[in-house]
Amino acid sequence: MDFKGIDRSVRIQDNISLYANGAWMKQTEIPADRSSTGVAELLYDRNQQRVREIIEQAGNDGSTPEARQIADLYRSFMDEAAIARAGLKPLESKLAAIAALANQQQAIAYMGRLQNQPEDTPFRFYVAPDAKNSSVYLAGVSQSGLAMDRDYYLGKSADFAAARKAYQGYLTRLLTLAGEKRAARRAAAVLALETRIARIQWSNVENRDIQKTYHKVPVADLGTQLPGYDWPRQLADAQLSAAKDVNLDQASYLAKLPAVLLATPIAVLRDYLTLRTLDAYAGYLDKSWAAARFDFYGKALDGRSVDRPRWKKAVTLVDEGIGEAVGKLYVAKYFTAEAKRQADELVRNLLSSYDQSIDKLAWMSPETKQEAHLKLSKYTPKIGYPDSWRDYSSLAIRPDDLAGNVARISEFNYRRQSQHLGQPVDRKEWGMTPQTVNAYYNPSNNEIVFPAAILQAPYFDPAYDLAVNYGSIGATIGHEISHGFDDQGHQFDGDGNMRNWWTPADEKRFREETARLVAQYSRFEPVKGQHVNGELTLGENIADNAGLEVAYKAYHLALGGKEAPVIDGLTGDQRFFIAFAQSWRSKARDASVLKQLVSDPHTPDLWRPIGTVSNMDPFYQAFDVKPGDKMYLPKEQRFHLWW
Repeated sequence: MDFKGIDRSVRIQDNISLYANGAWMKQTEIPADRSSTGVAELLYDRNQQRVREIIEQAGNDGSTPEARQIADLYRSFMDEAAIARAGLKPLESKLAAIAALANQQQAIAYMGRLQNQPEDTPFRFYVAPDAKNSSVYLAGVSQSGLAMDRDYYLGKSADFAAARKAYQGYLTRLLTLAGEKRAARRAAAVLALETRIARIQWSNVENRDIQKTYHKVPVADLGTQLPGYDWPRQLADAQLSAAKDVNLDQASYLAKLPAVLLATPIAVLRDYLTLRTLDAYAGYLDKSWAAARFDFYGKALDGRSVDRPRWKKAVTLVDEGIGEAVGKLYVAKYFTAEAKRQADELVRNLLSSYDQSIDKLAWMSPETKQEAHLKLSKYTPKIGYPDSWRDYSSLAIRPDDLAGNVARISEFNYRRQSQHLGQPVDRKEWGMTPQTVNAYYNPSNNEIVFPAAILQAPYFDPAYDLAVNYGSIGATIGHEISHGFDDQGHQFDGDGNMRNWWTPADEKRFREETARLVAQYSRFEPVKGQHVNGELTLGENIADNAGLEVAYKAYHLALGGKEAPVIDGLTGDQRFFIAFAQSWRSKARDASVLKQLVSDPHTPDLWRPIGTVSNMDPFYQAFDVKPGDKMYLPKEQRFHLWW
C-alpha cells in the first residue's frame, strides 16, 4: 500500500478515491505519449520493458525458430529505412484489386475475401463455441467496419462533432498521401457511408444482450433470411465452407446492410475499401503515414500530444502477434512458483467465500441456490500461463517485410480460428497471453483466467499484508468469479451452455436489485455533460460490487478467526478498503474518458471504488461513515448481491 499517495486533506468518508490517491494525482503528470496513467499503466510499462529485454535477448540468441521469429518481427518494425524505401509497394496488390472492382456485388464479395486480413469490413466472420452447445464450435458473423464507435457518428454533442471533423481530416490526409485527387470530397462521401452504416448498427447496450445476439441459422436457410448475400461464396471466401449453421450476431443489421451497400456508388465503395486498407496499415508504413494515424487516434480521440516511442510500438506488435512465444520466456523469468502457489490459494479462498455466500442470499430460491453451487463447483481457474504453448512454426516472419508480417499474422490467427470448426472445443486454450495485465471470465468454458502479469506488485505480492492482497488482487479475482452470476453470465450453466437455470421469481428480484445499481452509477459525471451509462456498465458494476463483498469475506476467512493486526495506525479492514481504492489509481485525459464512456462496459477507474464501497456496510463501520458524508448512502439504498 502506498501511504505517500494518500491525500489526508480529503476525508475518506467523502471520496475514497481522492483520499487514497489524491497526493499521487497532484504529483503525477500524464506522460505526453499516454492518454492515462496509473497502477495498470505502471505495470504495463514495466512489462513492456521486460518484454523488450526478452526480445533483445532472443535477437542475441536466435538459437530456436521461435527466438528468430521474435527477433525478426521486432527488427522489421524497427527498420525505418527499409519501411521508407518500400513506400506503398507492400499494398500495391491490395489497392489494385480494389481499383478493379466494377460494381457493388464485386465490392461485397471482396469484403468477404478480407476476413483473414487486418482491414476491417462492415461484417466480420468468426468461429467460437456455440453458446447453447459449448462442446462444439459455431461459425458466426457480426457487425463491424467503422473506425470509431457508432455513437461518435450519431452523437450530437460538440465532442462528437469535433471527432467527426478530425476523422474526415484523417481520411482526407490518407487519400492525399496515396496521391489521390479530390481527397476532401471523397473522404466526406466515405464518412457519409460510415454514418449510414452506423445508423443501422446495434448499440453497445444491445450488443451486451446475449439472448438478442444469439440467432443461429442453418446455412441452407441463409439465402431466405438474408437474401442480399451470395452465402456459398461468402462462406468459401471466409474459409467456412464446412459450416452447417451460422450465428447472426446482429440479424437486423445484417439484413439491412446489403441495401445500404447496393445503394452506394461503386466509386464510394472503392474509396471506403481503400481507406480501410490504408488505415489498417498506416502504422506500419513510413513516418508520414504513422503521423497521420497518430494525429487522429492518438491526439483527437485519446488526447495525447506525443506518440509512443517506436520500440514500445514494436514490442506491442510482437506481444500481440506471437504473444505465447514471448510468454513462454516471460513466465520462466518473472513468475515464481511461490507467486503461483499463493495466487492459487487466493482463488480457492474466493471460491469458498462465494460458495458459503450462496446459502445466505435472500433473493435466491433454494432450487436456484442448488444450481448456483453446481455451477461454482465446475469453475476452472487458469493461473499464470497455459499448460501447452501455441505452435507458430507455420507462420513466416521476415525481418525486412513489416506489412507482410502483419498480414501473415492476421492470416495465421484467422486460419487457426477457422480450423476449429468441426473440432471439439479446446478448453485449454487461453484468450490472453501470460504477459497481459488483465484477467477475464469466459462463460462458454466457465473459467476464470489470471495471466502472470497481473499477479505482481502493486496488485499482488507474496510478501504483502493479507489485507492489501485481498483488497487489491482478491477483489479482482472476486470480480471475475462474479461474472458467472452477473446480468449476462448467469444465463450460462456450469457446463458453459446458455440455459436459464433461474426461477422467474429469482430473475425478477435480480432485475429489481440491479436496476438500482443502474441508477446509482448513471449519476456519475466523469466528463462534464457525459454520464456513466449504467446499462452499458451494469455487468462490470455488478462484478465490482460482488467481487469486493466476497473478497472481504475471503479476507476474514484467510485470517482464520484471528484479529487482523493494526499496521501504521490502520486496522485490517481500513487497509483492505484503501488497498482496493489504490488498485484503481488512475489519471486520464477527458478525450480518453469520453471514448470509454461511449464504448467501454467499465466505469472509469476513479469512480469504481466510490460506486462500490458506498454499498459496503463494513466500509461504513471501518471509517465511521455517517449521514452528511458524501460517500453515505442510506442503508435501504445500498446494493448487496452477495452479502
